[in-house]
Amino acid sequence: MATSVKQCLDSSMVWLALYFFLNLGLTLYNKVIMAMFQFPFPWALTAVHTLCGTIGSYIFWKIGIFKPSKLGEKENMIMLLFSVLYTINIAISNVSLNLVTVPFHQVVRAMTPVFTVMLNVMFLKKIYSTMVYISLVPVIAGVAFATFGDYNYTAMGFFLTVLGTILAALKTVVTNRVQVGRLKLHPLDLLLRMSPLAFIQTMLYSYVTGEMALVQEYCKTNLTSSVFCALLLNGIIAFFLNVVSFTANKKTSALTMTVAGNVKQVLSIVLAVIIFDLSITATNGLGIILTLAGGAWYR
Repeated sequence: MATSVKQCLDSSMVWLALYFFLNLGLTLYNKVIMAMFQFPFPWALTAVHTLCGTIGSYIFWKIGIFKPSKLGEKENMIMLLFSVLYTINIAISNVSLNLVTVPFHQVVRAMTPVFTVMLNVMFLKKIYSTMVYISLVPVIAGVAFATFGDYNYTAMGFFLTVLGTILAALKTVVTNRVQVGRLKLHPLDLLLRMSPLAFIQTMLYSYVTGEMALVQEYCKTNLTSSVFCALLLNGIIAFFLNVVSFTANKKTSALTMTVAGNVKQVLSIVLAVIIFDLSITATNGLGIILTLAGGAWYR
C-alpha cells in the first residue's frame, strides 16, 4: 500500500492531473467570488492567496513535512527577484486586460509555450525534437479558434500583453530552474520564501492603485461570515494549487506546464459552457478539439 502511494506521488501525470483539477476549480471559484459575492478586487484576492500560501507553508514546515534549505545572500536575492517577477507578471496581466479584448488577450497568452521554448533554447541551451515543435502548433492555433471573437487592442495594450506573456514564460522557466537547478528547493520551501514577499508587494500595489480603500469600505458594509469563509476556502485551494503547480513543474518541465496551461484554458471554456449554460460557435468547438488533441500529442 505504502509503495503504491509512493509511486503515485512520484508520477508526473498524477501531479499534472491534480494541477488541472485544482486550476480549473480555482478559476471557476474566482469567478464565483468576484461575481456572486460582489468582490471585484483582484489584488485583494491575490493577497488572500499569498497570505494563505505563507501560513500554509509555515504550518507544513513546523509539522515536519519539509525542512527549509540554508541559503546565502545571493540565493535570498534570487528569491526576492523571483517574488518581484511573480507580482509584476500578475500586475501586467491585469493592466493589459483593461486595454485589450479578452479574446485577444487569451490568444497572445497562448503563445507562452513558444516564448518558453525560445528562453530555454537561448539561455539554457536546451534542444527540442521536431515533433515537439509540431505539436505546439495545434495547441496554440486551438486557443485562437476557441477564443475567436472581438480582437481589438491599443498599441500599449498589445505591448503589455506580449510583455506579460514573455514574463509568464520566464516565471515558469525560473520556477523550474530554482527547483531542479543548483538550489534544488522543495516546492513548499519555494512557496515559504516567495509567498510573504509576494503578499507584501501585492498589498503595496493594492494601496497604490486605490483598491485597498475600496476593500476597507467593502469590509465595513458587505463582509459577512459566508463571504469570509468563501475567501478563506479560496485561499486554501490556491495554496494547494501552488504546491501542486510547483511540484508538477519540478517533475516535468517548464514547457510542459505552459502547454498544460493552454489545455486548461480551453477546458475552462468547456466547463463554463456546461455550468453556466453558455453557447459556442463551430469555430470555438474546433479550437477546443485542436487544443486538446495537441496537448495529448505533446505528451
